[in-house]
Order: sequence, then structure tokens, then C-alpha cells
Amino acid sequence: MPILTFIACRMFEDEIVHIVESDSSINSLLIVDNADCAGLVGKLKDAGRYYNLVTEDGLSDFQKDEGLILIVEMLELALHAKPENLKEVVYDKARAMSEYSDGILLFYGLCGNVLGKVDTDLADLPCPVRILKEDNGNVIDDCIGAVLGSRAAYLEKLTSFHGVGTFFMTPMWAAHWREMVVSAGLTPNPDDIKLSKFVFDYAGYKNVAKMDTGLHYEKQFEPMVEEFARLFEFNIIDMKAGPELMVSCYEQLKKDVVTEHN
Repeated sequence: MPILTFIACRMFEDEIVHIVESDSSINSLLIVDNADCAGLVGKLKDAGRYYNLVTEDGLSDFQKDEGLILIVEMLELALHAKPENLKEVVYDKARAMSEYSDGILLFYGLCGNVLGKVDTDLADLPCPVRILKEDNGNVIDDCIGAVLGSRAAYLEKLTSFHGVGTFFMTPMWAAHWREMVVSAGLTPNPDDIKLSKFVFDYAGYKNVAKMDTGLHYEKQFEPMVEEFARLFEFNIIDMKAGPELMVSCYEQLKKDVVTEHN
């Protein structure tokens, strides 16, 4: 069986744990030991899923066996602050991981329109490199579009609020909103609630959408959303979402790679 690799934004921690929990064919799970893996590791421990922490240099020591090997490398949220830097880091990681991998899945979307040409830009690598896509082949916009399943579903949700600004909040967004609003350029100091509220008000935000992905690895999701809504005087709107798109992209890559090796 092959070696598959996930190179992922931390916003997809929950979906990755879900994939690992759901796929009994994963024989070995290797987590690259870096400053951004702690959240994923903690959730895997809570789920009772065995894994090995390895350094990037140590990946070459693992040999293929009879079962599927999955390597996961998490990348920092702050990369979103500079899309060009995000592209450079993700591409460099993909090039390095292609030495050990039979297939790579990037848990990213367009992210400032810098990751839309992965298929062609990295076509020279010795293994296929995929990115999260809809069934129609379009690269997803971002982590919100990913859990909604498509750009059309994303647009439908946006238009349903009739121009009223709505802050979409997945469990990981709820846990890390301060870091993410800075990376997105919404405010320079999220701890300055007065300033942040002024920015949100100026931008027309009045709602926060609590996106129930069906995954409950972030135990304090509901109180975190409630705190956010209280701080900025937002209405809470319940919204359904899910990990199906990420699971589908993974299953398709696995199928293609396994077929290639048979």
C-alpha cells in the first residue's frame, strides 16, 4: 500500500481527525513534529488513535509495509496574512514531501487566489499533488466553503442574509478567531474589543453563523461562539455544515494512487 501525505492548514484539524477515525485501512499514522501539531495530536489522543511523532528528517526512516501510511504536516494559521508567502511555503512543503509520498492532498482552498494552479504548477513532482475541490472540479474558496461543500452553497448562504454582514464560524474558527481576524487583515489587535467592534460595525457585521459540522472535537464550540456574539453584539444563526467534501477528496486520491500501484 502507498504513502499518502496531508499538508494542511490548522483550520482542518477536525476534518483530518475524522478521516483518520473513519478509515481502518490506515495502518501507520505519522505526524510531523512541529510547532503547529499540538492541536491535532491532542484530538487524536482524545479519540484514542495511535500515531507516531516524527521529524521531517526522520520520514525517510519509515518503510512501506502492507498497510496504508498517512503522513500529516500541519502549517501555521499566520501564513494567511501574506498569500504569496503561503503559496511559497505550501509549494516548498509539497516538493519536500513528494520524496516520500505516492500522493499529496493539500487541505487548502484558493486562499487569496494563490493556490488555484497546484495541478499544473506542481505537475513535475514524482507524485500527484491535489487540493480540495468540489465535484465539478473547482478549487474551493476557503475552509468555510469546504465545510459547506461548494461555492454555490457558500454564495447561497451569503445571499440569504440580504446584505447583512455575517461572520461564519466553524469550531476551529471559534477556537482561533483572534489569530485569524488579524491574519485576514480585519483588525490589528483583536484583544482591543472596542476597536474590533468598531471595525466589525463599519464592515456591516451583525450576525455570527455557528456552523455545526457534525464534528465535536472542539469541546467548547458553543460557549466560544456565545462569547464572540456577546463581545460584538451579534445575533447567532445556526447553520449546518459537514466534512463530506474533504472525505471525498481524500477517498478519490487514495483510490487513484492505490489503482496506480496495483
